[in-house]
Amino acid sequence: MKGAVTVKTHPERCRLVGTSAAAKRAADIVLSATALVLLAPFLLLIALAIRLDSPGAVLFRQQRVGRFGRHFQILKFRTMLAGTPDLPTDQMLRLPSSITPVGRFLRATSLDELPQLINILRGEMSLVGPRPALYNQLELTACRDDLGVLLFPPGITGWAQINGRDELPDKTKVELDAWYCDHWSPSLDCKIILWTVLAVANRRGAF
Repeated sequence: MKGAVTVKTHPERCRLVGTSAAAKRAADIVLSATALVLLAPFLLLIALAIRLDSPGAVLFRQQRVGRFGRHFQILKFRTMLAGTPDLPTDQMLRLPSSITPVGRFLRATSLDELPQLINILRGEMSLVGPRPALYNQLELTACRDDLGVLLFPPGITGWAQINGRDELPDKTKVELDAWYCDHWSPSLDCKIILWTVLAVANRRGAF
């Protein structure tokens, strides 16, 4: 299939099936839709700040690998100058001059991730799950496939994010993502959301 990778099934490891999958999806729809409505004025203020800060589009679109290896366009508030090349977040440290003043604040507070609530409504992402890899991170995607991580929808936040975020090496991230997939439960998702708020407040691991 174009725009996707061949994914191993790992039926013995996938806990997200049947009513569990339906319940997680229903929670994603309700929570993301509610958040978009409540945050609408705040999102408009962020969009205005981005437009006043530097020329270019408000939203940044990037090809990512989603559930079952399907590619989709992730949405973020633009935090870098228009025309900056696509690189993994940790490699952006090599291009500090490309981050705009408003973008630096959005990254530090993770507010740049808020447009992904739209990705959730589209069914491309979940509130909690492994962060989606870039389309060109082939080795990372292969490692995730080997451990069954691609059987889960990618998330705005996840087990790896509350245990180090972008400061972790890829191998550790994949291991943490695999642990989440093996131990997934609604209560674990709730804990990750709460711990994410604390991680963002402390600005731990953010670039």
